[in-house]
Amino acid sequence: MVDALTTYTRAEVAQHNKKEDCWVIFDKKVYNITEFIEDHPGGEDVVLEYAGKDVTAIMKDSLSHVHSRSAYLMLIDFHIGSLAQSEIDEEDQSQDGLPPPFLPADAHIADDFHPQETDMAKDFKHNKFLDLKKPLIPQMWTSSFTKEFYLEQVHIPRHCREPAKLMPYDFLEVFTKTPWYVIPILWLPIAAAFFHVSATQFKSQFTANGSTVLASTEGYSAAFGCFVFGVVFWTFLEYLFHRFIFHMDRVLPRHQFFYLLHFLLHGIHHFLPMDRYRLVMPPILFAILSFPMLLLAHAVFPPAIANGVISGSYSMYVVYDTMHYALHHSKLPEYVREQKRYHLEHHYKNYELGFGVTSKIWDYVFHTVLL
Repeated sequence: MVDALTTYTRAEVAQHNKKEDCWVIFDKKVYNITEFIEDHPGGEDVVLEYAGKDVTAIMKDSLSHVHSRSAYLMLIDFHIGSLAQSEIDEEDQSQDGLPPPFLPADAHIADDFHPQETDMAKDFKHNKFLDLKKPLIPQMWTSSFTKEFYLEQVHIPRHCREPAKLMPYDFLEVFTKTPWYVIPILWLPIAAAFFHVSATQFKSQFTANGSTVLASTEGYSAAFGCFVFGVVFWTFLEYLFHRFIFHMDRVLPRHQFFYLLHFLLHGIHHFLPMDRYRLVMPPILFAILSFPMLLLAHAVFPPAIANGVISGSYSMYVVYDTMHYALHHSKLPEYVREQKRYHLEHHYKNYELGFGVTSKIWDYVFHTVLL
């Protein structure tokens, strides 16, 4: 048995990265877990993925698996030394000037909340995730992050004064940015068109049934009723999309392509939550996500009802996305100020709760409310 007072550098530990010779670092202590590999409940492959590495984050990561108290006690038998003090000092120094990953549970988010700007050089040196000085998409595509490391890092908020660059070429970069005003300019006329079609279809039905005089009024009244239903239904869709598609963390496949897809869909918003040009959904992405919903509406309802529901949903989507932008960047009326605090707590306190943006109602229904 090696003297437990012996110290090792990370480079020395990294050399012991095989099944026959496996060391790891946990909480700045070094462990030789070679004899334990075959007995690991999750299988030896899970352990060997971190052979020669620091397992502190993964062992404490609730998204992966929170280890029991007995698991930590078992580590004592394999303790062989500690991380060299020089490396501990260097690591602590590298964190100077970096904001804490998340706010304390009892922290109050003020109306004028503005996060501390991230020191890009120190952040990259300490976390070894993405270099904010370089285009992000090529880094994501060529990296070799583990799922646990990617999910841990992408949910730690960073803040840059200028919008981050995603693409290596300026003529491509322009397609990665969506100013907030694009959303109402594009989607409100489309919502109005669906409403007009719905009212016209209802009017034709009422005329065919002999109600010629009141057909126009009744047509618009019926379309408006469907519109209201679509508004309410959107709040439910908003919750479902945010919780189960944007935050599909637990079922995310272990492949770099899917990490990149997750990053582009919603991860970048948690990584850079105050980036003005990544706060509303790019039109092409919303068109792709909403298309199955259009087909579903027409499969479930008659055309006149379906078009009225779609009109309300599209209109509420515009409210959702413009409100989302305002939650991050504007001073607002009281109700919206409360939603702003609630949404920022989702980013800066607990991203596994608080999925409602325009309302908390579905968080209460499904017990995911942030208290």
